[in-house]
Amino acid sequence: MKIFDGRKESKKILEKLKIKIKKKNLKPHMAVFLIGDNKASEMYVDLKARRAKEIGVKFSRYTYGKNADENEVIQKIGELNEDAGVNGMIVQMPLPAGFNTEKIISSMSPAKDIDGFHKKNTDVLKNAGKIKVSPVLPGVILYALKTAWKGKPKKGKIKALVNSRLFGDTLKEFFSAHGIPLEFFVAKNVSVKKIREFVKDADVLISVLGKKGIITGDMLKRDVILIDVGITKEHNNVYGDFEFESCAKKASFITPVPGGIGPMTIALLLQNVVSLTSQGIEV
Repeated sequence: MKIFDGRKESKKILEKLKIKIKKKNLKPHMAVFLIGDNKASEMYVDLKARRAKEIGVKFSRYTYGKNADENEVIQKIGELNEDAGVNGMIVQMPLPAGFNTEKIISSMSPAKDIDGFHKKNTDVLKNAGKIKVSPVLPGVILYALKTAWKGKPKKGKIKALVNSRLFGDTLKEFFSAHGIPLEFFVAKNVSVKKIREFVKDADVLISVLGKKGIITGDMLKRDVILIDVGITKEHNNVYGDFEFESCAKKASFITPVPGGIGPMTIALLLQNVVSLTSQGIEV
């Protein structure tokens, strides 16, 4: 059983970005919107800020409470759309109840969407067009899967547990663009019984729920490939969606939490910011 080392892989990417920024005298600037009081989201934004500073990317954080006015957030995004000094933006997911995720994402300029969730960007992807930057999280998931496959795709059922249709559709379209079929299930508020039924025949299982240890080894096929994108923070500890000890006994490959997908996500996000900066995209 192989454990994916996301920290090691991300360091390689970040070091190359740092050299590129210095060599080309780039001034990349990213803005992050953090809405609500989700502890895992706060931790991820802190990590993004730290890594950005380490490689020379300016980082601006816009924080709003869970009861903030959605229009206020959209107005600020609009201002940054017009700011030529800001090269890329993200809205940290998930958003609190009551916020319209698609409306907020759609208010962002597609040319500054470094996460790759804007509808115009996903439509280009769906139609097999060329996009300026690759969707970050789907890209990291595919990177991990190709590592598990050792570069040679294998037959089998690839399934994903997601907490929103927006992400499920983006992931499915991204995989489809690479010739890989994927089935997803929006399992934000469903029973463990339904989750068990969905995952039982998966040869590859991706989980993006953010529910501590909701997947246990007894639910899984032997030699399954497990890609854990969920994160739950409790008492300064971080947990994934897969109960690691029992799932690792069944898996042939697993991405741990922490130290797996998370570090790679940040590295590819920063890669997109640097890419947009070096392209000199007008918005």
